[in-house]
Amino acid sequence: MLNKHPVFPGINGPLLTIVMDGIGIGSGSALEGNAVRKAWTPTLDFLLTHSPHTLLKAHGLAVGMPSDDDMGNSEVGHNAMGAGRIYHQGAALVNEAIQSGGIFRGDAWLRVIRNVREHDSTLHFLGLFSDGNVHAHIDHLKAMIVQARQQDVGRVRVHVLLDGRDVPETSALDYLQPFETFLDEMRGENFDIRIASGGGRMSITMDRYEADWAMVERGWQTHVLGNAPYFDNAVAAVNGLRAQHPGVGDQDLPPFVIADAGEPVGRIEDHDSVVFFNFRGDRAMEISRAFEESEFSAFDRVHVPDIVYAGMLQYDGDLHIPKHFLVDPPAIRNTMSEFLAHTGVAQLAISETQKFGHVTYFWNGNRSGKFDEKLETYIEIPSDLVPFQQRPWMKSAEITDELIVQLQSGRHRFLRVNYANGDMVGHTGNLQAATLAVETVDLALSRILPVIDALQGAAIITADHGNADEMYELNRKTGEPQKNADGSFKPKTSHTLNPVPFILYGNTLNNAVTLADIPAPGLSNIASTTVNLLGYEAPECWDTGLLAFN
Repeated sequence: MLNKHPVFPGINGPLLTIVMDGIGIGSGSALEGNAVRKAWTPTLDFLLTHSPHTLLKAHGLAVGMPSDDDMGNSEVGHNAMGAGRIYHQGAALVNEAIQSGGIFRGDAWLRVIRNVREHDSTLHFLGLFSDGNVHAHIDHLKAMIVQARQQDVGRVRVHVLLDGRDVPETSALDYLQPFETFLDEMRGENFDIRIASGGGRMSITMDRYEADWAMVERGWQTHVLGNAPYFDNAVAAVNGLRAQHPGVGDQDLPPFVIADAGEPVGRIEDHDSVVFFNFRGDRAMEISRAFEESEFSAFDRVHVPDIVYAGMLQYDGDLHIPKHFLVDPPAIRNTMSEFLAHTGVAQLAISETQKFGHVTYFWNGNRSGKFDEKLETYIEIPSDLVPFQQRPWMKSAEITDELIVQLQSGRHRFLRVNYANGDMVGHTGNLQAATLAVETVDLALSRILPVIDALQGAAIITADHGNADEMYELNRKTGEPQKNADGSFKPKTSHTLNPVPFILYGNTLNNAVTLADIPAPGLSNIASTTVNLLGYEAPECWDTGLLAFN
């Protein structure tokens, strides 16, 4: 339970945290690809002129990633905001486990290896194939392949989910060609290893929040049943699919199967072992359920092989998905939601499907359930199943409609909302669409803030990471956009390393609080700030708040 703040009684009305997902603050001279600066944002401009504000670090060490060269992402960003402190996240945990060798001494890895050796069967690795380090890293895959060979596994198949989202949009061959060389070096008389299948991450397998189970079904058809167009190898598959689908980025490429003499080289079959090597949970949950659940109705699996399945981490500790995992996830405890619930503070979390899990599951420290059913309300607005660049406004209007109703109801003391536009549209690499997406979020702000004023409340306006602020690949030395051979700019579909805004809005604060001068503030400072505004002291275990009290 939280203690009352000694000098600040709290705001009179509700407190709303608005997460403008993927809207960072870029720097430098390049404006061509900055959708945030290109967008018409009168509300955001007003806030940055008239309201207390600062910049927060939202990547690298500030959100528990291995280094400051690593992008932030929505998962770790919402973890940090909700937890109030920094935890080592998936990438760092896996790196440590591999370096120490602990991953290969764990029960899950030993079970996976023992199964294929006892049955002379196949070890399959399935996951996101890049070094984006947001969902997975190719070096983790390589380390496991090396270890499997050392432990006398005879046959390995790799199922590659092409990225083009956390890395340049058409970079698949930059990963596949060196990887094929690596496989050639690993391959031997007693070690048979090949790529078996693949496809774009937004086409197959990696759906999240049950937004589009058809993606997972296509993945199942590809990896398990071997039902997809055949190619001789993965490089030929990418080249062939690009020729068939001009202008389509790697993340949207259709599925493919590698075959010899008309037969797939690596269906997932009875007695095989499968490791899903993504460390991030949101896009790993559904395929894990398809492999593990006996009572399953999301789609017709046709054939369910009897396998040993393991995830890189446990993606949901409450639901125990998956049952076996190679590395223990961070144990995030004493989150903001938990403290507020135990203090009797009513809370609301709202977003559309694409980010619903971020304001609930990730915000709550990777916890599925609520801390108090009576005090917590979750509202999910179903996302549209259309390419995001075709409808960059997404469900912003519907979210705002419902949010205003909930604010005016008086039922919630603390509310949080995520607008997914800047991130989901930013990932498309379409500058025009991303600009519209940012403008959509600004329009939502213009509707919400008068309601906050009328209720004598306050708002924290921030983001979880950057994305729409760099829609073109930049030359890191000059800061200028890179160009293709034809003179066009190279689209960027990944997150950025830019900071994000922190804006404190509240017409009734009356200068009672100001922003404190804190060195290198980050997303983890938001939790203490939030409970302070509600009139409570922050727990000692959290990072300090951003406020000074007059």
